[in-house]
Amino acid sequence: MTIPQQAPDIAAANAGKKPLSRRWRRFRANRRGYYSLLIFALLFGLSLFAELLSNDKPLVVHYQQGWYFPLLVSYPETTFGGDFRTETDYRDPFFRARMAEPGNWALFPPNPHSYDSINLELTRPVPAPPSADNFLGTDDRGRDVLARLIYGFRLSVLFGLGLTIVGTGIGIMAGAIQGYLGGRTDLFMQRFIEIWSAMPELYLLIIFAAIFKPSIALLLILLSLFGWMGLSDYVRAEFLKGRNMEYVKAAKALGVGNIKIMFRHLLPNGMTPVITFLPFRMSGAILALTSLDFLGLGVPPPTPSLGELLAQGKANIVAWWLSLGTFLVLVGTLALLIFIGEALREAFDPRKTGD
Repeated sequence: MTIPQQAPDIAAANAGKKPLSRRWRRFRANRRGYYSLLIFALLFGLSLFAELLSNDKPLVVHYQQGWYFPLLVSYPETTFGGDFRTETDYRDPFFRARMAEPGNWALFPPNPHSYDSINLELTRPVPAPPSADNFLGTDDRGRDVLARLIYGFRLSVLFGLGLTIVGTGIGIMAGAIQGYLGGRTDLFMQRFIEIWSAMPELYLLIIFAAIFKPSIALLLILLSLFGWMGLSDYVRAEFLKGRNMEYVKAAKALGVGNIKIMFRHLLPNGMTPVITFLPFRMSGAILALTSLDFLGLGVPPPTPSLGELLAQGKANIVAWWLSLGTFLVLVGTLALLIFIGEALREAFDPRKTGD
């Protein structure tokens, strides 16, 4: 008796898994998109450990039979035989001399520079060209370009993720309410969207940047106020199409609440445009942050920023390493996201899934 009762449940579970597995296989079949996802995930994963890859503090210090971890704990100079109780400058000749003594050593990251550390031992005027100490040269303040690219890439991707999540959430909510309720609610919200989309976004950013202290949180809030409208139209269309389906009418007849119908029954069937647009929305968010930083309306200094490096490259045309490195990182990131988005769009294309 148990086998006939369990068989339909197993069949239903397998039926729900098959479309997803088919889409994943179709996504993997797109080699360009699949390898772009792997490369982007690898680069982003490495950037999350930027402090271990590029830092002016050593990872481990062995001094007089003791073990020290400067990345986790701030040690004063007196710890290593100095005279001051301020934090140790690990690039100072005194510290280097201490580490040169028998039994003492310090393990630095592969790139011994942080995004805000200034190289005081440069023999050429800043911005200095690439050298053995600064692999991609320095900016106009003597800071290592490679370190700022690593930290700037991480900041840009995290900002893009945050803006994409917030904007997508608002867009889904607005589109779901419009499409499901329809009528006057849809009419009033459409008129509001038309008025709100006509607001001069750049001017508002300039005004708020002059009133408030620029920060990542402020930029995230301001850009989220405008970044949801494009997605809400697609979600609204899916809900308008699905609210008259038989299974929705049956759920209403059974007394299922509107919120449960919207987010448990209609939303999963309308997620195709949401998922396929995520990489494109993320690339747009990264480009928006870079543009604002380039114009001086973005993150405050000394926060590492790709746009700020591009602005330095524009101000220092001869310093080709500033523009070239930033250009390659920015274009490479956007290209990977676009390839991922194209692969997702093909994988979720209803004309090809056969679902």
